[in-house]
Amino acid sequence: MGNISIDRTALARLLADSSGSHGTSYQQAFVELAATHRGQPPVRIVPLLRAAADRALLGFTAADLREQAEAISTGRPYELRISLT
Repeated sequence: MGNISIDRTALARLLADSSGSHGTSYQQAFVELAATHRGQPPVRIVPLLRAAADRALLGFTAADLREQAEAISTGRPYELRISLT
């Protein structure tokens, strides 16, 4: 399980069901990667997650991204706790 603390204005960049006009949310990018990269080595998934996080202007740590990539690779659920500032 990961944790991220973000400003309320960043919520639309994180969640797929937000009504933001920023383009693809990080959640949507994660879902798409999970559908297409299951079984791939985490080392191949991390750069894709980093690019999605950068596009969404979200500050995930390298450890967060590795944990997410491992979840995608193995197909196990991933839970992210969000704190709004």
